[in-house]
Amino acid sequence: MNARRIGPWIAVFIGALYFLLPLVATFQFSLSMLRGQWSFEAYRVVFADPRFHQTFLFSVVAALTTIAIGALLVVPTAYWVRLRLPRLRPWVEFVTLLPLVIPPIVIVFGYLRLYNSSSWLPFTGTVAGTNVLMVFGYVVLSLPYMYRAVDTGLTAIDIRTLTEAAESLGAKRRTVLWRVILPNVRAAVLSGAFLTFAIVIGEFVIASLLNRPAFGPYLQLIGANRAYEPAALAMIAFAVTWGCMVMLQFVGGASPGQAKAPPRRWFRRRQEG
Repeated sequence: MNARRIGPWIAVFIGALYFLLPLVATFQFSLSMLRGQWSFEAYRVVFADPRFHQTFLFSVVAALTTIAIGALLVVPTAYWVRLRLPRLRPWVEFVTLLPLVIPPIVIVFGYLRLYNSSSWLPFTGTVAGTNVLMVFGYVVLSLPYMYRAVDTGLTAIDIRTLTEAAESLGAKRRTVLWRVILPNVRAAVLSGAFLTFAIVIGEFVIASLLNRPAFGPYLQLIGANRAYEPAALAMIAFAVTWGCMVMLQFVGGASPGQAKAPPRRWFRRRQEG
């Protein structure tokens, strides 16, 4: 009986050591830039580097743009499929899961082949076009996480009843989607947004092959030419990623199953008309 109780704790302890020991060693190494003493000199050098600010801000803007485009694509699609096209749901799920099995390098080479400077849509011919192409790639990479999060949120509410109640008050389908359905799946959308943010911040392949000044290629460049700064950057990236995970747990803790009925004041004007 005691062995049965101790066994799982031993497994948890070993797993914690497997995860924590490299993390502690990396953090300790990042403090060893000045010989004979612990210091945050490596972090000071990183934060003083203009390329750090440029690449991190670039990736943050790309992540926020990816989140906005992904939400605009996924929320209406998942809602419409669940409401009107339930037979297509398995096929839609299959399509949204494809980025998990298709390597990013295949996606970006396909983009370069289709949208190079000599094609009929020369996205790579300009900086703005290349940035747009990169964001499209990020949307594809984040699609499985955003769709699954939103679809799970829609599962927890009765969208058909909410839609019929709103339409009975005179609401159009667009109003139903953005004022009734979206508030009820806000936690799910935010969960997918935090996952998307964590993915985009550390993404390397697409940004590198498109030659964009993103945070992922900057991490690789510093790691190939410096000693202590890469450890500091790794800890910073770890903090950003786990900050997103903590926010994900905080947002996901809200129960999405309690649907909010559409307030009558939203639709009173239409009903009177």
